Amino acid sequence: MTSVAHSTTVPGPRKGARRWFSRFTRAETWVAYAFILPWVFGFLALTAGPMVASLYFSLTNYGVEQIAGFAPTEYVGAQNYRQLLSDEKVRTSLYNTFFFTILSVPAKMALALGLAMILARLVRMAGFFRTAFYLPDITPPVAIGIMLLLLFNGSVGIVNTVLGWFGIPGPFWTTDPNWIKPSLVIMSVWTIGGTMVIYLAALKAVPRHLYEAAAMDGAKPWRQFKDVTLPMISPALFFTFIVLTIAGLQTFTEVYTAYFGAGSAGAEAPDAALMNVVYLFRQAFEFFNMGFASAMAWLLFVIIMIVTAFQFVVSRRFVFYQGEKG
Repeated sequence: MTSVAHSTTVPGPRKGARRWFSRFTRAETWVAYAFILPWVFGFLALTAGPMVASLYFSLTNYGVEQIAGFAPTEYVGAQNYRQLLSDEKVRTSLYNTFFFTILSVPAKMALALGLAMILARLVRMAGFFRTAFYLPDITPPVAIGIMLLLLFNGSVGIVNTVLGWFGIPGPFWTTDPNWIKPSLVIMSVWTIGGTMVIYLAALKAVPRHLYEAAAMDGAKPWRQFKDVTLPMISPALFFTFIVLTIAGLQTFTEVYTAYFGAGSAGAEAPDAALMNVVYLFRQAFEFFNMGFASAMAWLLFVIIMIVTAFQFVVSRRFVFYQGEKG
């Protein structure tokens, strides 16, 4: 009798607490799902759904006749993708896009890092200058496109006027094919505020004792920058490198506003300003070649994936993460 009594399990508060905690966890999980649901719906309806639809359209002859209902949508296989290989403007737009990206990304990173290093040393009015340098980043892209035409006008533009003060004859930036892409690169540097803020935060997070140790070892400022600053902020550099590269490959609004929008040269705009997404947009919403435009979109998607994957592979050698075992 004694052994039986001692072995009997008596329901206590612990079992009830477990049941309450289980119910609370389930309720908390459903609340979390409720908060996530709007994003999931938006992703499925506005991103995943259109991506699947565009993949389907890229394999069809979907165009103006199909949109108007005059002809049925027919499966054409890889015809749109073969057309990409034979379209001269596709090659031109890809060349322009890569040219712009290869020049603009290093320029934006270098200037943003330089400004961040200056701000990191400021004591007085640091907040004012941070705000002043960041404000251009929130300028609407359409305004930047219009500003491009105003600043770089070959006859009355501000840039050529300033160059004239020093006896330098400025080129026709917006009409000369050799200067159109450089002018776009220069204008892209206008929006480096966000990148600068990221670099400033990364610089503030570098431990001061590393600089002190380097100085004790006789390292000069350049050596400290190369051996301490760059490795410690390399994750921020890598992040912005990827983001800026993707943004460069998707350049659209500023170029379209300046050269292809209402009031611009329209169809007569120079090929030197034709970016890949601009040509994609025109094929889809001006010429209504939706199937061909969808194929262009998937080509750009694959290019971005390949470039990003290559960046990740290369980053293993150059990016240093604190806490990782070397």
